[in-house]
Amino acid sequence: MIILYLALLIGGVVLFVLSYVAQFRIAKRLREQHPQQWKIIAEPDRGKPSAFRTFMRLQHVLRSPALPAMGDATIDAWQRVWRYSPWLGWLSWLAALAMRFLLR
Repeated sequence: MIILYLALLIGGVVLFVLSYVAQFRIAKRLREQHPQQWKIIAEPDRGKPSAFRTFMRLQHVLRSPALPAMGDATIDAWQRVWRYSPWLGWLSWLAALAMRFLLR
């Protein structure tokens, strides 16, 4: 039982990290394969560009229907990873928490 408990905890951490990795993979793919679309994300309408502003604009794009409309299967796959891995991470942590309280 302790192995399952630790696997659920470690799996949750891995899934949360994977959601951040997915963002960077999507950004890299956009920079390399779709530079015009990346330019819209990276260059603000007004003001100086910054890493935080680019990150926030990328968050908006990840939630919008714009990425699936591009028809890039790699981006679509990473977007699904970005969308569902935090939910699965929370689910595994809650399962580990339930195990802890039910098996006392």
